[in-house]
This record gives sequence, structure tokens and C-alpha cells, in this order.
Amino acid sequence: MGKLADRLKQLPQASRIYKLKELPTLLAESTQIARLYILLTDFDFIEAKISELGPQPLIEDYDLAFTSDILNSEEWVKSKRENLRIIQSALRLSAHILEQNKMQLAGRLWGHLMPFDVPEIKGMLEQGSARQTTPWLRPLTPTLTPPGGALLRTFGGHNDWVNAVAITPDGKQAVSASSDQTLIIWDLQSGTLLKTLAGHTQHVNAVAITPSGKKAVSGASDNTLKIWKLKSGKLLKTLRGHTAPVRAVAITPNGQQAVSASVDKTLKIWNLQSGKLLKTLRGHTDPVRAVAITPNGQQAVSASEDGTLKVWNLHLGIPRKTFRGHDAPLWSVAISPDGRQAVSASEDDTLKIWDLKSGKVLKTLRGHTAPVQAVAITPNGEKAVSASWDQSLIIWDLQSAKPLATLSGHTDLAWAVAITSDGKQAVSASPDNTLKVWDLHSKYQLKTPAGHTSSVRAVATTPNGQQAVSASDDETIKIWNLDTGEEQKILSEDIGIVQAVAITPDGQQAIFTSLLDQTIKVLNLDSGEELKSFRGHTDIVQAVAITLDGKLAVSASWDKTLKVWDLYSGKELKSLSGHTNIVNAVAITPDGRKVVSASDDKTIKIWDLNFGKELKTIKVRTHSVNAVAITPSGQQIVSASSDRTLKVWDLDSGKELKTLSGHTSIVNAVAITPDGRKAVSASDDKTLRVWDLTSGEEIACFTEDGELTCCAVAPDGVTIVAGEESGRVHFLRLEGR
Repeated sequence: MGKLADRLKQLPQASRIYKLKELPTLLAESTQIARLYILLTDFDFIEAKISELGPQPLIEDYDLAFTSDILNSEEWVKSKRENLRIIQSALRLSAHILEQNKMQLAGRLWGHLMPFDVPEIKGMLEQGSARQTTPWLRPLTPTLTPPGGALLRTFGGHNDWVNAVAITPDGKQAVSASSDQTLIIWDLQSGTLLKTLAGHTQHVNAVAITPSGKKAVSGASDNTLKIWKLKSGKLLKTLRGHTAPVRAVAITPNGQQAVSASVDKTLKIWNLQSGKLLKTLRGHTDPVRAVAITPNGQQAVSASEDGTLKVWNLHLGIPRKTFRGHDAPLWSVAISPDGRQAVSASEDDTLKIWDLKSGKVLKTLRGHTAPVQAVAITPNGEKAVSASWDQSLIIWDLQSAKPLATLSGHTDLAWAVAITSDGKQAVSASPDNTLKVWDLHSKYQLKTPAGHTSSVRAVATTPNGQQAVSASDDETIKIWNLDTGEEQKILSEDIGIVQAVAITPDGQQAIFTSLLDQTIKVLNLDSGEELKSFRGHTDIVQAVAITLDGKLAVSASWDKTLKVWDLYSGKELKSLSGHTNIVNAVAITPDGRKVVSASDDKTIKIWDLNFGKELKTIKVRTHSVNAVAITPSGQQIVSASSDRTLKVWDLDSGKELKTLSGHTSIVNAVAITPDGRKAVSASDDKTLRVWDLTSGEEIACFTEDGELTCCAVAPDGVTIVAGEESGRVHFLRLEGR
């Protein structure tokens, strides 16, 4: 423990909190620049302040170093200022995680700051490592979004898709709408969750805020709209009239009316004071996905799955024009501040700029590689920001129709976007359950962490502990240096989408399963040459395992069977039938005598590998079993389930020994350390967790940016590889064990 940590520990709690609160301000006000800089790069201070007061007060301390008095000081140099900005950015990017789990501080800083070759930053990271007294997971590669770029902060409070977001006119708060049936009011500066608005009974799809900033109107799949008072969070009215989910809502500039768009193919105009339905607008032939209102409040523009935009006279309730030009359904529309143009977003991967008077397409914006879900225009009308299924946002120059920057950070589709009234920031929403705040004026586009371009289905490590192999939906297999996390080789020719991978005991071959052709293939890891192909299953092959002698493989399939293969000849030796639903996972005991399988039929089955007979069925009862692993002793099974838990079972008796609880979403994978004392799990809750199998306690946790799909433990028992739904591949080390 350092000198500062010792001094703080000796203080009474009240004095300690006072010092942590006031010391940075006192140093800044007295322009003790050197001391302030040392303090803000001291891990002991950072850890103590977060522990006592949370991350936001600490983040605000760094702003003290950017005041004009300090910036003008001769002692202050640009490099020091930049160092503090980088550290502050890293803390801001991890604030939503540290609010929930302060124990992840050292690991999060390592994940963000590893690329920066700055003595003070490297010293701070080493200091953090030395301070850890309990097991923790240290990233071996820059596994998290780099600080200093356009991404400022992530809000994590919803537990399902975030479908929409709106920002108050003063730019201080945002309101998000989610499939978890709630809306949340956020403080945009601090990231604080201010209120949760509950009342809808199905997915909340849309939200708009009145020009006064006092009320919000939401639309949901329960076919209703609701009016909320933002200050109190009180539900004021429920508007009923639609006969299908409400997908969008917009409010007139005078704040007196709202226009809603619905799957029932109509738009409706509502009086917000009385809650009465004023008009129903009919004309679209498919669901209406979006609506925007012109600045003069006289017209609305709607976007529909029928591939058209319609311009409506709101006073008369009739369509004035219909625009056609996209080759697919339309998802969103925004209107320029002068009311002369509209920008539409479509499933055809493009945006179009329209002249609202003539109905002509002025420009087509191309750059996304997947459907464009949402679009917003800056208050000065010069730029637009689009959100796409390709997980990115693009900033566009509307005059030239050229992309200015691509914003990457979401680990699932980018679903919605709103822009602050000063045009400096954007807030995006995603099915990854988060909102992200972006600096639209950032000049830095930093490198995204390494991995695949699509979901990682499986990871494995070679028996010598030198390499890792990852398989992905992007139709590649990648080989990585396990020590450095560097990509060594890509195997992609004619492989197709890979569902599972296992490595032979000699480390020379990989056995992988193809999603599309129900085959199992044997690949030479050095040359990438396909050596054999086994065919026998009649549906997707979900998993594969290899005996320790390297002679046999066992595959698990959606066809409800397991098959035993001779790896030398490629012959099918046995077919194991008994499951009544998809078989998700398979593992083989170290002695090669038994096979354990897990299925969507909510069972684990134990098989005699030699005779192909079912020995025992363990009924899990509640949820599908997604993964299984067997301890090196061959005596216990660890299963991972959709019920958010792992369970430890006695293999011989089938009795449940322990339940490992801590994950907050589906657990997708489990691996066991070679000494059999620990298990590692990967979950949709974005966490990698390490468990003590003797006590059943969680001993370490690390939160990644996206849902984790798979994991593996290297032969050294401390190096862990994990794959993410976004395509990233993570390398971590269990320290302090």
C-alpha cells in the first residue's frame, strides 16, 4: 500500500471523505499544479475516491485541471493535459460498470489504457496491479473501447433493447424507451439515472419530449401512448386508439399536439392537454415506422414499410404528397430545421435527401453496410447522424452527401439516435441494452479492439498453451498468439459460418462444424488445408469434443443426436439418441469412457462412449442447458444455463452439488481450469466470471463491452480467451489467485 493509501486509511471516515472531496479543489484553487497532476495519476487516490464517492465526483476532479488559470500556467504542458484527458475519458467510459462493481477498477483501466505509452499512465496501471489483494482479471490486450475518441459515456440501466431516445431542449437530460417496458430519465452530464417511468405493459418503442421540456410522450407495443411529467415522473394520461403497436411519436412545435405512427398502418393526431384523438391519417399500405413534423407545425412526414414517405396536412388530416425512391421499407425520417428537406433511412442500406416541395431525391447517402434504422439532423441543418444495423453511426455532411466520420462502439445494432440542441453531442440507443453519448466534433477515430467482423461462435486453446483459435459468423477461423493476443493467421477459404471448434491433443489440427452444410471438418492448423469432412447429421452441428488420445470425436446436433466419429478414417461409429430437443453441448471425461451432453430439452445426459448407451439423465427442469464441462478428475460436471446460473453435479450419482449464482442473463459457456479448482463462465450479461468450485463463490469478474458467447482456459490455468457477440476476441489473465 502506498503512502497516500496509508494516510487515508488512518483517517476517520468523515475526515477521509472530506479530504477526498476537497483536496483536488484546494490544489486547483491554489494552482499547485504539480501536486494536482500527481494526485490525479495516483491509483490510490483514484481507487479511494471511487470506493467512497463513486466515479462521477472523480471524473469531475479532472475538469479542475482544464481551467484557464491552470492551462495558462507556465508549469502546465500540453502532454500533461492530454494525459489527464485520457485518464478521465477512460474513467468516464467505465463509469456505468464501476457504479455497479468498484472491484473492476484496475481491470477496466488496463483494458482502456494499455495502448498509451506514457510513463505516468503505465506507472498508474502497475500501481493498480500491485494494490490488488484478491483475484482479478487483467486484460492482456486493449480489450475495451479506447479513450479519447468520439465515445464519451455509456448508460447501462435497461435490461432489454433500448428502442428510442429523446433529449430535453436544454440538452441536460435524455429519456430512453426500452423493451423492458420502462422509460428512464438520465442526466446527460453525469450519466446518473434520475427516474424510471413504469406503466406500459409491453415494449416501449418511441418517446418524444415537449418543447417546454416538461413532458414526454411514449408509444408502446401495448397499442397506447402515455404522457408523463418529467420532473416528478408521474403518469398524466394514457391515449388509446391504435389497434396495433405504436412505433413512433412526434410533437408539434407549440407542444399542443402529438402525432403517432403505428403498425396498424395509420397515424393519429392527439390533443396533449385533453388526451383526445383529433384525427386518423390513412393512406399507407404497410406499418408506419416513423413520423416527423415540420418546424411550422403544419405538416408531418411519415415513413412506412410500404417503401414510401407521405407528406400530410395536419390541419386537414390528408396526404399532400407521396415520395418513392427507396428499394425497401423505410425505418426513419427527419426534417431539416428550415423545413425544406427531409432525410429518410431505409432497409436498402441508404439514406436519401428529399426536397419537400417537389418530392425529388436530391442526394443518396451510401456508406452503411446494413439497413439504416434511424436518422437525426443537427440544429444548424449542416449534418445528419444515422444509426444502422451494422452497429455503427455515421456523421454526414448534408451539402456534399459525404460521410465525415464513423462512430463504432455498440456491440449490437445501432437502433436510434438523437442530437443535443447545441449540436455538439449525439445519444444513440441499441439492442445491446445501452445508450451511448458521442462527441460529434471529435477529431479522433481510434482503432477498434481486435477480433472478427461478426459474432464469435467458439474459442479454443492449443495444448502447448501458445495459441488460441477463434471461429466466427464472418466465415473465418483466426489463430492468435496466446501470450500477446496478436492475430497470427486467418483461415477463411471455403470455410463458411463456423459453429464450433475443438483442437486435437497434438495441437496440429482443428475440428470445426459448419453451420450451413451439417458437416464436421478437419483442418490443418499450420497450412489451413482441409484434411477430412464428416457427414451424417441432418441438421446444424452445434458442438464437438475430442477424446484425450485424439482418436475419436463426438458431435452434438440440432437433429437431437450425438455422433461418435473415428478421426482417422472419418467413419461414423455410433449415433446416440435420447434427447428430445436440440443438443447444445458435449464433453468427454478424461478417461474417454463417458460423454456428457446438454440440451434444450432441459436435461443433461451421461453416455457410455464404448457402447453408446445412455447411463443417466439429469433433469434441470427450468431452462435449457447451453454448455457443459467436466472436471479433470472426471467426477463432476459444471453446466451453464439460460436460467442465469451454473450448476455443479456429481457425475456418478447425478446429484446437484452447488448452484453458482451471480450472472444476470443467459450463461452461454463454461470452462474449467486444469487443476479442477475453478470454473470460468461467459454470459449475455457481458461478464466473464471466475468461480471457486470448492466454495461455490465468485472470486473475480470482468465486464466487457458486449455479450460474451464463448470462453476457454489455457493450460496454464490463468490465461482466458473469450469471444463476443460483436466479434471481439478478448485475452485476460487471472491475477492474485
